Amino acid sequence: MREATIRAWLCLTAFLTSSISQATLALAQAQAPYLLGLGIGDITGPVVETNMMGYAYLPQTDSGIHMRQRSRAFIMSTHIAFGDSGIRRSVLSNLATLFPGVYSERNVAIVSTHQHGGVGGYPEHLLPQITLAPGFLGLGNVTISGGNRNRSPSAYLANPAEERAQYDGDQDTALTLLRFQDASGAARGFLSFFAVHGTSLYENNTLVSSDNKGMAAYLYESSVEPNAMPGNTTFIAGFTQSNVGDTSPNTLGAFCESPGKSWDGQPCDFNTSTCGGTAQDCHGRGPGFLISDFESNRIIAQLQVDGARSLVSGSLAPVTGVVRSVHTYLNMSFRSFVLPNGTTVQTCPPALGYSFAGGTTSRGPGAFDFYVFRNPFWELVKGGVHPSDSVELPNAQQVACQYPKPVLLNTGYAHSPYDWSPSTVDIQMFRVGNLVILIIPGEMTTMAGRRIRNAVRARLTADGIIGQDAYVVIAGPANTYGHYVTTPEEYAVQRYEGASTIFGPYTLDSYIDKYTNLVSYLADNATTGAVPPSDPAPPDLTSKAISLRIPVIADSPGIGHNFGDVLVDVPPGSTFSAGQTVLAQFVGANPRNNLRLEGTFMSVEQLIGGSWLVVRSDSHPSTIYRWTRANTILGTSGTYRLAYFGDSKPLIGSISSFSATSSSFQVS
Repeated sequence: MREATIRAWLCLTAFLTSSISQATLALAQAQAPYLLGLGIGDITGPVVETNMMGYAYLPQTDSGIHMRQRSRAFIMSTHIAFGDSGIRRSVLSNLATLFPGVYSERNVAIVSTHQHGGVGGYPEHLLPQITLAPGFLGLGNVTISGGNRNRSPSAYLANPAEERAQYDGDQDTALTLLRFQDASGAARGFLSFFAVHGTSLYENNTLVSSDNKGMAAYLYESSVEPNAMPGNTTFIAGFTQSNVGDTSPNTLGAFCESPGKSWDGQPCDFNTSTCGGTAQDCHGRGPGFLISDFESNRIIAQLQVDGARSLVSGSLAPVTGVVRSVHTYLNMSFRSFVLPNGTTVQTCPPALGYSFAGGTTSRGPGAFDFYVFRNPFWELVKGGVHPSDSVELPNAQQVACQYPKPVLLNTGYAHSPYDWSPSTVDIQMFRVGNLVILIIPGEMTTMAGRRIRNAVRARLTADGIIGQDAYVVIAGPANTYGHYVTTPEEYAVQRYEGASTIFGPYTLDSYIDKYTNLVSYLADNATTGAVPPSDPAPPDLTSKAISLRIPVIADSPGIGHNFGDVLVDVPPGSTFSAGQTVLAQFVGANPRNNLRLEGTFMSVEQLIGGSWLVVRSDSHPSTIYRWTRANTILGTSGTYRLAYFGDSKPLIGSISSFSATSSSFQVS
């Protein structure tokens, strides 16, 4: 018997630009300079019995929902056309069916918020409901204090002192925001960029969630339209990831959790993030860690909300000018190019170093004692755990190319059952007036992001494409997950980010070389539809994908029970105060039978005018849906009840839906 317990999203952001017919444009330009579109869709995958994404921690199997995950889409268009390869390919295919000749790989980017509380396996669901309307754009930025922290400060200090002196700290604190306004000037949504990892929820969390970025979007959208259910607002708040590589939301720092040891409660080692010589006990702490993991998530989200609100409600510089985009594929395996000083260098086939397996203070320590360089035990066994039987160790060319990284997993040479790492990545840029968005296929560290932004901005202004008012922002990881991007100096330190820079020490320089050489495609007079030279697109691996998850065979309510039976009821006629626990437990069925996209597994219903109206769903942070254990529900004044919605699968026959409700109760 399975029991479902009830207590009382933005995994992906799609940036889309398009070309519009001249007749439509003429009408739009009479009212506003841009045609703008905003959309939102539920992309929540299976919420139980599935390993979760981000921490690569096998015991972290999802058991319910904290908040549903949603994709938000933003369209910016004028009359001049301006996460994962498999997901992007599927989205492009669906867009081509819905809007023939409008969207292509050039003007669509799939950017993740990089939260670590979502479903692994990535079901390809994107259900945006998008309309275009004339509008205006406004642009600005604001400083957010206390919203992030550098998790690898010793690696950052390896960068030149004169370069570090140009900045206030070892993490970027600016939030840049592009405001979408309708023809009357009213704000209808925004797209913001701020660097903070989606690791406010730790690896012990088993509830599907959208971490601090999704929480920020919910908090903002619900503040604008408090009576709308999540996912049904007309105002769309986009909180996008930026150069997130070495940032952490665990702003109090990393401490040793080693009961009985002399270093218990002390800060982790500055250079190695270890406690007593091992990484397992070193954990980052968010600002609300003494209250709950969810409180840290809320605080980091609220800081982003407050910063965004100050810009949305303020006076922003108007955005005017053309909309442009450029996209190409780049094979990073042994890519040879020339540095500005005339030296010829090359990137490498993918490989991961030892500190990759050691983990980080913000995403959790690794399962074994990997730290920085070699561990003798793994020197003995890595041939046995290597992903390719045919290539157990990196050859001399790969060793030299990846130096000084000691290679743990030579993933660029591992192709069974299919490629372990990408070799070809998407290079993409969008321009809207004086804003240029660098769509990056990986996680750039703070200084890596600063370098590429400065290099692209310098080329834009030197070529006269944009003036000194140019905004250059980073959005990523996007389109293809190419792991991390550090500076060469940070790479040499080989902390987690350096060990995870799979294409070698010149990865950042290769990206700078490629992005700066594509800025001419963003010029006002660039030939419409011009396509830069490109390496071949990466292979479509979807047909080779495997699943280790056992399917749902059948559901049974158990002897003497029916699906939906109330096992633990709310005491009939009881009264609760805000903050007290209200619990109901039902005989449920496996939630994998029906993902209930744009729906809910549970609701809180209020009696209004003789009818029960839904006031909360499993999309609200004030509700938690667990499949097996009880928890809390919060409410406001009135008469309420809890409702459960399930889908059962018989051994023979079709899946059928059912629902159940608790007794009613009062909240005073």
